[in-house]
Amino acid sequence: MAGPRGVSGPSSAVFGLTRERTNLAGVRHILLVLSGKGGVGKSTLSTELALALRNAGKRVGILDVDLCGPSIPRMLRVQDSAVHQCDSGWVPVFVGQDKAIALMSIGFLLERPDDAVVWRGPKKNALIKQFVTDVAWGDLDFLIVDTPPGTSDEHISTVEALRPHQLLGAVLVTTPQAVSVGDVRRELTFCRKAGLRILGIVENMSGFVCPHCSVSSPDLIGQPWGVVGSFLWYWGAEP
Repeated sequence: MAGPRGVSGPSSAVFGLTRERTNLAGVRHILLVLSGKGGVGKSTLSTELALALRNAGKRVGILDVDLCGPSIPRMLRVQDSAVHQCDSGWVPVFVGQDKAIALMSIGFLLERPDDAVVWRGPKKNALIKQFVTDVAWGDLDFLIVDTPPGTSDEHISTVEALRPHQLLGAVLVTTPQAVSVGDVRRELTFCRKAGLRILGIVENMSGFVCPHCSVSSPDLIGQPWGVVGSFLWYWGAEP
C-alpha cells in the first residue's frame, strides 16, 4: 500500500501556478477520453488516437489519470521505463524511435507493476493536480487525457485543473450493450453539467471482423448504437 515514488506537491502556491502555466503553455489542444463504464476501451482508443495523430505528423502527449488501472504504458510497451526530474518538473516517457509521443502515468511511479494504489479521493486529486502542473510536456499539438470510468472526484479534479487551458472537449466510448449505453448517457450528463464540449461518441466492439476474409459481422455482438458524426467530421473522416 506504499504510495508511488517521488510524489510531492509544489513548494508554494505561486511556484505551482507559475509551473502550471509554463508546462502547459506549449499544448495547443487537450482532449479527454471518457466513459461511464469500465472495460469499453478508453485506454485503447486513447492509444490509437495518439498513434493516428502521430502518423499525421502531430506532436502528441498522453496523460493517464486512471490511477487505479494504468494500462497505457503496457499498450505502448514502455512499462519498464521511468520518469526523471528536470528544472520544470517531471520529464514524461517518450515512445518510439522518433519520440513523437510523450506519456505520463502513475504506472511509472510504482515500485512494482502489481502494486495497488489504495488511496482516498483527496490524495488522488492531489496527484492529478500535480500531473497537470509538474509534467514538462514541451510543445504539443494534442494532449490526450485517458480517464478512469465514472463521474467521480478524479473527473471533477481533471476538468477543473485543465479548464484554464486549451481544453478542446471530450470523446466518449461505449459498447453496444444496453448497460454500457446507459452508463455513457450518465457521462453525457456529466459533460453537460461540467460545460465540456462533446466531440463525439465511439461505439467500440460493435462487430466482429473475420481474420480470414475481413468481412464484418455486427450481428455476432449486437446492433450498433451509432457513432456521432461530428466526431468523424472533426477528425477528417467521412460521416
